[in-house]
Amino acid sequence: MSSSDTPSNNGLSYAQAGVDIDAGNALVEAIKPAVKSTARAGSNPDIGGFGGLFDMKAAGFRDPVLVAANDGVGTKLKIAIEAGIHDTVGIDLVAMCVNDLIVQGAEPLFFLDYLATGKLDVAEATKVVEGIAEGCRQAGAALIGGETAEMPGMYSNKDYDLAGFSVGAVERDGILPSNDIAEGDILLGLSSSGVHSNGFSLVRKITELAGISWNDPAPFNENMSVAKAFLEPTRIYVKPLLAAIRETSSVKAMAHITGGGFTENIPRVLPEGIGARLDLSQISPPAVFGWLSKTGGVAQSEMLRTFNCGIGMVVVTSPEKADEVEAILEANGERVVRMGELIKDDKNEVTYEGTLAW
Repeated sequence: MSSSDTPSNNGLSYAQAGVDIDAGNALVEAIKPAVKSTARAGSNPDIGGFGGLFDMKAAGFRDPVLVAANDGVGTKLKIAIEAGIHDTVGIDLVAMCVNDLIVQGAEPLFFLDYLATGKLDVAEATKVVEGIAEGCRQAGAALIGGETAEMPGMYSNKDYDLAGFSVGAVERDGILPSNDIAEGDILLGLSSSGVHSNGFSLVRKITELAGISWNDPAPFNENMSVAKAFLEPTRIYVKPLLAAIRETSSVKAMAHITGGGFTENIPRVLPEGIGARLDLSQISPPAVFGWLSKTGGVAQSEMLRTFNCGIGMVVVTSPEKADEVEAILEANGERVVRMGELIKDDKNEVTYEGTLAW
């Protein structure tokens, strides 16, 4: 054998540098059934190409305006990673994007995901993507593509991060908020499933101070572990809200209650000179919020601008149409709370009456 044929002792492969191309290919094959399960009119269910295709004409729009949103899951992922529970955070990822689209009146059309990790675990990543597919099915959106990045040195082996990107469409004459929002309009609150995906840096701090582990029974729900209780996925409100919009034409605005709570999010959809007055006594917060408040010594005002406190979406409608909108939302599986009304307010602020019943 000549010297030119001798393998070099210094030769390296991508796998030796910590990136396993074969694992990435295996993941693509593993998630194909989940991806195909999200197919809808206008989408191409095949993945593996360089880009995802979507046919707006096939989706049935007349004069559409595209609406785009992107988001992540935040430090809720740390609980999933530390507890080894990976099948629900994908739902959170979709929810955080599509719930932002629906408040503009937009129907989510398609979704793309980005998964970054230190070392790709195919079985674990498959669970994550299957959760994303479940979220897409709940939202009626097609999962048309994504990216998996294996980055040793950037993330430790068990750590991963998620980002999601969604595009929806709304007919030009149906964009929300509408221009007829007025004093006296009613605020309907749609119940949340729990903490959703905001405030988890504070959640984790309170849990640490309480001296409990993720596998312990939850103090606020002893039927499940602390981790399972906190990982309850964010509620996706898309289909009930689309039904209310289309069947009543009386939804004037919506606010997705994420970080910032009622205090920061409701004013985002109100015109100048209009504020909101909420009656907190009408809200029945899930037990998790009372535990967080009491265990962490978190004041009500701080709870209201950090967490959803039991209401994940707020709908604005006229007094005359409130009963009709509420009935359709309830018929589509939502628990609805009449939580306040709009008032004249030059500062566009949210004011509160009563207290939350922890």
